[in-house]
Amino acid sequence: MVTVTLWGSLAELAGGQRELEVEATNLRELLTALAQGHPALRPQLDRGVSVSIDGKIYNDSWFQPIHESSEVVLLNRLEGG
Repeated sequence: MVTVTLWGSLAELAGGQRELEVEATNLRELLTALAQGHPALRPQLDRGVSVSIDGKIYNDSWFQPIHESSEVVLLNRLEGG
């Protein structure tokens, strides 16, 4: 199980929960499990989110490994400029 911290308005979409436990070994599994377990998150997940894994931001790296000890934070999509 991986502990995911929801940042900002994403927590509101999960019923006010700031931390969720998810069974996942990579980013794709994480997002799929979040969408299934918390349907209100699905529209935001479909639009795109950023995920911080151990301090590094990932946007579309679907097979990025996630370990049980990883620090995982889900954020509204970050875009550079």
